[in-house]
Amino acid sequence: MIACGCRVCSSPDKKDKRFRSSVLIAAGDANIVIDTTPDFRCQMLRAKVSHLEAILITHAHKDHIAGMDDVRAFNYFQQRPIDIYATPSSQEVIRREFHYAFAELKYPGSPEIDLHTISHSPFQAAGIRVIPINVMHYKMPVLGFRVGGFCYITDANFIPDEEKEKIKGSEVLVLNALRREKHISHFNLGEAVALARELKVPHTYFTHISHQLGLHEEVTRELPEGVHLAYDGLVLEVS
Repeated sequence: MIACGCRVCSSPDKKDKRFRSSVLIAAGDANIVIDTTPDFRCQMLRAKVSHLEAILITHAHKDHIAGMDDVRAFNYFQQRPIDIYATPSSQEVIRREFHYAFAELKYPGSPEIDLHTISHSPFQAAGIRVIPINVMHYKMPVLGFRVGGFCYITDANFIPDEEKEKIKGSEVLVLNALRREKHISHFNLGEAVALARELKVPHTYFTHISHQLGLHEEVTRELPEGVHLAYDGLVLEVS
């Protein structure tokens, strides 16, 4: 048993209880998830998601793909593979980590996955137009995504100017803000606030928050107008 005495881990505030970063986009009759975290199963159960049409992968670090095995429940109830959209480099890792899902002779009940290759161009997922946003996670290329007026960027510490243009004009931006101190591969709080001001998106929500950032309530009081901390269970309506 591991005990943690930090203020965030022991906080009674539900907004300080966080699973790994992911988001569910519900558009019409379609449900799309961005990233399958190690908490994917619990996240889907908590949100009462009864069907899933597609998954978008930002990058193949373990905390963003480890829950992919649990798509098998959706395979069972929907009786079809799940469409997964990822770059070639992410697909390489997915095929290696979940090799049994791609075996010629598959064990019954293995995940059923259809991989679709994406790069820099807009694409359709479950009939929904998705615009990739190319960002850097230290030296690793990572994808953010824009759907309508909603932009989602995690695990980044640099966004090229031409990619910022894809974000401008959106209603909501979700952006990573790991902690207060500078980090080699993530925006810290000050950098994320500065970027939110630069992009002038009406509402920015910070995600991929570590316990080092501090208590939700305390950090929220420091943030400028239009900038918020995201929390598990947050629901937003975006056109």
